[in-house]
Amino acid sequence: MTTHTETTTASRLESFIDAMIDMGQTGQVFGEHGIGKTATFFSHLARAHPDTSLVYVPAANLTPDDLLVNAPVRDPHTGELVLRQLVMSQLTPGRPFVLLVDDSLQAGDTIQSQLMQIACNWTLGEHDLRALGCVGVFLTDNESLSETSARRGDLALLDRMVTLRITANDTSWRRHLAAKYRPWDLRAVFSLWASLSPALRELLSPRTLDHILANAREGFPLRWGLPLLDGARLRLAEPGPDGRPGHDRTAEVLDRIAEAVGVANPARIADPVRQVVRAALRNRWTVLLQGPPGCGKTEAVRETLREGMGREPLYFSLPVTNVEDLCAPVPSPDGTLENLLAAKFTGPEPKAIVWDEYNRPKDRAAFAKLMEITQEWSLAGRRIENLRAQIAVQNPPYHLGRKLLVSRNNITQATRFTASLTVEPEDVPANEWLLSRYGSDAETVLEWWKHDIDDEGRAWITKRTLERLIKLHRRGLPLEMGTMYLGDGEYAPVPLTALIDRLSDRQVTGLRELARDTDAWEARLRRAAEHSTEGGDDSDTVHQILANAELSQLKKHRGPVARLVRLLPAKLRATYLVGASEEQQRFWTEVFTTMRRG
Repeated sequence: MTTHTETTTASRLESFIDAMIDMGQTGQVFGEHGIGKTATFFSHLARAHPDTSLVYVPAANLTPDDLLVNAPVRDPHTGELVLRQLVMSQLTPGRPFVLLVDDSLQAGDTIQSQLMQIACNWTLGEHDLRALGCVGVFLTDNESLSETSARRGDLALLDRMVTLRITANDTSWRRHLAAKYRPWDLRAVFSLWASLSPALRELLSPRTLDHILANAREGFPLRWGLPLLDGARLRLAEPGPDGRPGHDRTAEVLDRIAEAVGVANPARIADPVRQVVRAALRNRWTVLLQGPPGCGKTEAVRETLREGMGREPLYFSLPVTNVEDLCAPVPSPDGTLENLLAAKFTGPEPKAIVWDEYNRPKDRAAFAKLMEITQEWSLAGRRIENLRAQIAVQNPPYHLGRKLLVSRNNITQATRFTASLTVEPEDVPANEWLLSRYGSDAETVLEWWKHDIDDEGRAWITKRTLERLIKLHRRGLPLEMGTMYLGDGEYAPVPLTALIDRLSDRQVTGLRELARDTDAWEARLRRAAEHSTEGGDDSDTVHQILANAELSQLKKHRGPVARLVRLLPAKLRATYLVGASEEQQRFWTEVFTTMRRG
């Protein structure tokens, strides 16, 4: 077994790679997802064979014309146009190379035929890979049928390969994590991982453990490192006798990891969407955000990326994205098949990509190409220069008891993201955007949304719906039309009477009303304080209004807020700092400091 202290001893997979190159044999490697198979090839060849290139080909992303295509070219001797077979340009790097075909069982039937020729003869069409400089051919994948759609059963093919089945103990993932997360001492983390059952170790793969540690280092909830599988957070639970998950050990394991590296494991943080997008830009992360429709996820992501880079992020909506929108193979003058990237992927300027509606791809081919970008930060084998972050945004499979038309994912796809967040409407700062754009109308509608309807009603009234309600009010049209239409004359089950009253300036109480009549409300709060240190109904009303107010509203009415908050019970004032963003905490700290001086 490879341990964290072994810094020079080759792992079993590294020794296998060296042996296959020396013997000139095709190597087939099977192992669970996330144990570092692909990463071992990249790191070991760079260290042990520095003069050899690694040609990485993700088979799940290939289309039949990617590897080999017939194309007319001009014969240099006769000048005539002749038909020749062109191979992908990556197979002609100009120096010795090792060909790694990853996810080899996930390729289609046509690709499998091409892979058979490569594995058996080290040839592709009319081309001899050895003549092109190939010194090693490897096929890798996970045998689990939950992640692949086929098994390799052709004896003619199997007889040409040397096959190695590995586990996490056969790669050098401990060594790499120990180096990546210095100065942390990860020995306790590795001991914890080793103490888990085989089933839990498979769920908590080294790749997932890496993501958990990355979130821990940023001060984020460690659960963000666990993948979202079909919309639900992966649970670290032993399978029961019936195959269903048993006792859930997720919280226990994550808390023990946090304790081992000496960090907190917060249940939540303020402003999570913008914080994780900023971390993605700093650390070159791929992030998945899952939340209900209409809550402002995509706009918050695009705005944060724009602020962080000083330029617009690249944006793709998956329901309308074709393979040709990303890349396309074309014959090149040197007689190879060159993949041209979309212009927006080229150039040295910093880039970030937003993959919107991530789980609603137009077709499997486009999604397959997308998988290469999110996994390897390359497209058709070409690195995307200065790509700093990738953010995928999607809806959950179910919302408000209704199924949404989204696709399923598997564990291999799900574990590609460093951080995976489930986003609630309150996690997205869309309220401030509404206030800045629609002013007092937005203030009125938000007061209604916060105070006059229950949690279920707020789930039906998204931020997108709030904007429609404002626009309809300004045009004098019935507000009901702005709520979600469910069919057969039925709209979202949310009463609008209180909103109509507020918009008609009927008697209601909000922050504006408190500011207009601060003297009267001060008198009410003094009377409440005289009767009880716990306050009274008027204290609760003022507290609720201040707690729900947006920062821009508080700043706008700073004077009245400072006058009223000093008369509230201390236990109510203390809640304004809990779970608040840094800007909100700064505001309240300044108010409380001024209050003590006064």
